[in-house]
Amino acid sequence: MEVESTMSKVYKLVTTVRPGHRVEVTTPEVEVGRRVEVTVVEEQLPVPIRGRAFLHSLPRIQHTPEEWSEIDRQFQEERDAWER
Repeated sequence: MEVESTMSKVYKLVTTVRPGHRVEVTTPEVEVGRRVEVTVVEEQLPVPIRGRAFLHSLPRIQHTPEEWSEIDRQFQEERDAWER
């Protein structure tokens, strides 16, 4: 078997497994008749976190009293700008 030493082009496609456990791939960029290699990787997508669980999943923010005062001052400036 002879291997051609040319650069390969990689196209990443995402599709859904269809009834009958079929996967359909369409690649208009690839010339008809060209040999291609297809690799199937099943993605395990994370389940979205909702409600309080989402809030509890966020990292804790530690601010000094001075930092909180500065944040409050910035919010007040923004609110004051709305009233103009």
